Amino acid sequence: MRNLYKKIRKTEDGSVIVLVAVAMAGLLMMVGIVIDGGNLYVSKSHLQKTANAAALSGAQEIVNDRTAVETVVDDILASHNEQASLSALESSKESGIRVALKKDVPLFFATLFGIESLPINVEAKAGLDPVGEARGAVPLGIHEQVELVYGDIYELKVDAGDSQNGHFGILALQGPGAKNYEETLKSGFDEALQVGDVVNTQTGNIAGPTMRGVNHRIDTSPNDTVDYIPRDSNRIMLVLVYNTDGVSQGSVRITGFAYFYLEERMGNNDDSIRGTFMEYAGPGMAGEKTPYDRGAYMIKLEE
Repeated sequence: MRNLYKKIRKTEDGSVIVLVAVAMAGLLMMVGIVIDGGNLYVSKSHLQKTANAAALSGAQEIVNDRTAVETVVDDILASHNEQASLSALESSKESGIRVALKKDVPLFFATLFGIESLPINVEAKAGLDPVGEARGAVPLGIHEQVELVYGDIYELKVDAGDSQNGHFGILALQGPGAKNYEETLKSGFDEALQVGDVVNTQTGNIAGPTMRGVNHRIDTSPNDTVDYIPRDSNRIMLVLVYNTDGVSQGSVRITGFAYFYLEERMGNNDDSIRGTFMEYAGPGMAGEKTPYDRGAYMIKLEE
């Protein structure tokens, strides 16, 4: 009887050892899967964020040229140490930008089974839409009938109330008065304006405030050169596109937005603002109504 008990005990001891070994193997496998799976997840998340950043930044330059897009995308990839991951870059103003990244991620536990790494692929797309709502507009506007040739010099006459009779308008976004007008010209209107809003035109003598506002913007943009315009240049102004259909005298209706670049300072005897209209992708929203396309674009990340 005693011998039989010993045999049974030895058998149970052996079974426990086998069960423990199996459990340990299963636990190690689970740990290995968690480690490799976690590493793949973190790597893919990082790569996707990098692709998103590259697409959004590259989209800002679509209105310029392919070289500008490539330069920006390369800078973003370099800042994330992912230059070698670029597998495709496509861009055009019509279709937007597509950035595809591919990377082989090294594994740890899976190397026991001869699997050294796994490839991960991500892509991001971004496009441009005309701005339908934005903050920061200056109290200047152009009639939607004006044909814009980007890069050509335009002279915007400083003539209060001209919005009713001509193609250029001085607007009272912050309310009437030369002081409000000057401050808004210098800093931009801090409230959101959108297509369909009706705003008043400015009255009174605003030649002096216009000169001070324009010169302030130029003086606070020291890094601008003939060949280089920083994206945050204070010379780049968001102006309103409007018409006068169905509104009372002294008012205009916003139909879109445009960007105007200040080319020259104004003197005491100048009666116009000299600059160029430009295609530019900046901050803004689509808005509820379709905007009149005058080269002011917002960037959207596409699914």
